[in-house]
Amino acid sequence: MKSNKFRVNRILSLFIFMCSVIVLSAQSYDTSYENKIKEYTTDERFLPPMLAKMPLQKGIPSPLDHFGSIIGAPGVMHHSEEIYGYFRKLSEMSSKVKIEQIGISEEGRPINLITISSEKNIKNLKRYKDIMARLADPRNTDSKTAEKLIKEGKTIYFLNGAMHSGEMGSPEALMELSYRLIADKSEDYSNILENCIVLINPVSEPDGRDKQVDWYYRYTKDRKEYDDGFRRVAPYWGKYVYHDNNRDGLQISQEITKAIFKIYFDWHPNVMLDLHESVPLLYISTGTGPYNENIDPITVGEWQTIANHELTTFSAQGLPGVFEWAFYDGWWPGYGIWVANNHNSVGRFFETFGNAGANTYLRDISKAKFAGDLVTSREWYRPDPSTGKLYWSARNNINYTETGVLASLQYAANNKNMLLRNFYQKSVNGTNFSKINETKMFVISEEQRDPVMAAYLVNQLRRQGIEVHKVNNLKREYVILLDQPYSRFAYDLLTEQKYRADAKFPPYDAIAWTLGYMYGVDVQKYDSLKYSTDELSLVNENIVYSGKVTGDGSDFIINYKAQAPVLSGLYAAANQYNNFESEILDSVTIAGTDTLQTGSLILKGLTSKQANDWAEKYGIDLLAKNITGENSRSIQLPKIAVFHSWTNTQAEGWVRFTMEQKGIPFTSIDKDDLKNGKLKSRFDVIIIPHQGGDLSYFVNGLDDRFGPMPYTKTAEFPSHGYPDSTEDMTGGPGLDGLNNLKTFVRDGGVLVPLANSAAIIADAGIGKEVSSFSPGGLFHPGSLVSAKARNAKSPILYGYPDTFHLFKGNGKLLATEKYDRNLMVLQYGTKPLKDEVEYTGKILGQKKMEEKELNKTETEKSDTTEVKKEKEPKYVLSGMVKNEDAIVGQGAIFNVPLGKGNVVFFTFNPLNRYLNHHDSSLLWNVLINWDHL
Repeated sequence: MKSNKFRVNRILSLFIFMCSVIVLSAQSYDTSYENKIKEYTTDERFLPPMLAKMPLQKGIPSPLDHFGSIIGAPGVMHHSEEIYGYFRKLSEMSSKVKIEQIGISEEGRPINLITISSEKNIKNLKRYKDIMARLADPRNTDSKTAEKLIKEGKTIYFLNGAMHSGEMGSPEALMELSYRLIADKSEDYSNILENCIVLINPVSEPDGRDKQVDWYYRYTKDRKEYDDGFRRVAPYWGKYVYHDNNRDGLQISQEITKAIFKIYFDWHPNVMLDLHESVPLLYISTGTGPYNENIDPITVGEWQTIANHELTTFSAQGLPGVFEWAFYDGWWPGYGIWVANNHNSVGRFFETFGNAGANTYLRDISKAKFAGDLVTSREWYRPDPSTGKLYWSARNNINYTETGVLASLQYAANNKNMLLRNFYQKSVNGTNFSKINETKMFVISEEQRDPVMAAYLVNQLRRQGIEVHKVNNLKREYVILLDQPYSRFAYDLLTEQKYRADAKFPPYDAIAWTLGYMYGVDVQKYDSLKYSTDELSLVNENIVYSGKVTGDGSDFIINYKAQAPVLSGLYAAANQYNNFESEILDSVTIAGTDTLQTGSLILKGLTSKQANDWAEKYGIDLLAKNITGENSRSIQLPKIAVFHSWTNTQAEGWVRFTMEQKGIPFTSIDKDDLKNGKLKSRFDVIIIPHQGGDLSYFVNGLDDRFGPMPYTKTAEFPSHGYPDSTEDMTGGPGLDGLNNLKTFVRDGGVLVPLANSAAIIADAGIGKEVSSFSPGGLFHPGSLVSAKARNAKSPILYGYPDTFHLFKGNGKLLATEKYDRNLMVLQYGTKPLKDEVEYTGKILGQKKMEEKELNKTETEKSDTTEVKKEKEPKYVLSGMVKNEDAIVGQGAIFNVPLGKGNVVFFTFNPLNRYLNHHDSSLLWNVLINWDHL
């Protein structure tokens, strides 16, 4: 009896204790914040139950406490420093948060990484980094050890925000999400922190974020309608790159990309999610395909599995308008998230519906289609569609973004072991890739047309984490073996792409990127091992090709093969050496025992030391020789302008970036410079980079009914006015500006329009011998194709063989009458146009040939044709082109004289995204020879 009473008392005491623990640990909630969420959410269906409650924790400031308004409040957007300031405050008040700087933008703003997890995990971050590094390389981690590490490890989940600055919601959502993660004591949140380490890059493009927030407060906050024709985004985001900052994953050229890569290789996060905004109401990436063939099938399965979990979570929360599959493809490996997909992790993205600010608008989505279906239709991939019109607020956007991220984090926490095991297995598969692939290795020799680009290719592979070995002898060869974790990616970069011509939906972006072609480097592929491992040493630092000086003489000759650094070196030498002069040979020249090819350059006025230093720095071999009375002309380096409109700064930014990287001086000009005229007194060459639209768009620019619109730096809007400024963005150069461009050429200037700008200038009548047209049925997404010289003597082609390759995307072409085909410098493909094929039929009035002679002639023609066919290269080298007959034979470059000057039309972009370095020397040739075209 006594023992029973004792037992009851113990149970009662335990019950009281548990109740006290529950009371002490009970979650408090912030009703003020919750009420504001409800107020700013336009429909109860847009507010999921998982976000309706807002945790309240003493000592941890919510966004309302810190900013005085909740996240998603109407009319409120935060600059990068405000966002980082809030995260600093959270890190000061909570041991679950860490903030550190991992980069700095082109304009000097910090790029910060936030790490959130349980207190225990935060104390042991170094250990978890080490676990991921070991799982990333199975050569050092056997399966038994890996299984132990998997059980000990955590899902490393990388959230990336604000890559595209006009998509303004993600940094706001990530602030509120972070507060919930550390303040909410519920089991779901505790489970996330216990099993995941959450990495957050909340403002991956801080320069653009600040420009865009200033733009919102300066111009769009007071606008009452969304579709009123007013520009919603600032003309610049980064210093150079606009939307293409999400196309820089192969180049790694911009600071935003370098920071993302640093995060990845520091941590090897096995899941990455990039937060974007574009389509209604939220898209979860899987893509329509075709998927990149070199992605591990496990990753493809993870795309589907995680997306289905998130879609199910949205449905369970009652949120309409969420879909997967019908947007994007899954082919191009250069997006930001593909740092994960290319390196055995899983990279994904969301597209939520944004208003480019914090206003509430009535949005009409009734006509929007994806993969051929209306966004309002019920499909297998969209089980709960939205209505055709809806009032959409910034808070709605926050609700959707946070719900998706929380669903993804819950999946990552609940499936930690599986995700880590998949990560390890993909690394194993990469290491075993050569066992299932015919190709065993690639070899890059230093013996190249441009050895500097060979070194560049090796270094770019190493920046991607791909191992490169050097042959242990005097032969300068570099080897990429396919028995390493990133073998699939190495194979993807170094082989040709074969995009399916029968793909149901058009590709989302470019479809070819073979780096050997892009860089003009010959890469040899072997199906057996040319070298044993004993003959190889791992390359542990960037390689540099140093040019050499051979011979004995006071002049220094460049055997010109269109080496990319030549123009850079000429400008540098002219600036650095007082007595420097340069000349060029326009014909083959015999100099003693040496034969100097057309286009060879002669450097004069250099001492032996200066020549050696120059050759070493620019990676250009020089032949020292005394030359007198040779057939040469002086090189006069041009004063260059690069035009930008206020409607398109994307491709212009890549041009500016490229020329700054190469040390080629230029002046940036805009519509006001064209209108002011007197261009030839300031410039010798004007480059008009690729831009969208037609002639009318170019002439008229931004709608002047919204003007004047200054883009100037002020105390209130300090991020504006850079990298260029104007008192009024509206309007364009007008007809006066076009006439001034024509006068510039007539006075001796050279105008160089690139890609679509070539069509615009042709339509303007500047170079009236050419006209733009769109070939019917031609579909030419970015692919690598063959080209052939039409005028092999043109200085524009110096250093190139008669047949070579270039990168070409969709766009208009230019045509001339047959009698003006001499203006065509370079053509696409190697076959002639149909009207240029020799006529072989009967000719009335011509004396009939004897039957025997006629048969003999026809036989010779047939034999010649057959031989030519065997040697003729195919048009598409990497990628895919539909109806290629519509472009083969058409002009790629035209050189049209006008007055004393020339218009050089490029119907492709030789400076595309800092990728097709092989093509850029065609433009450099124009600049070197501008006054002798």
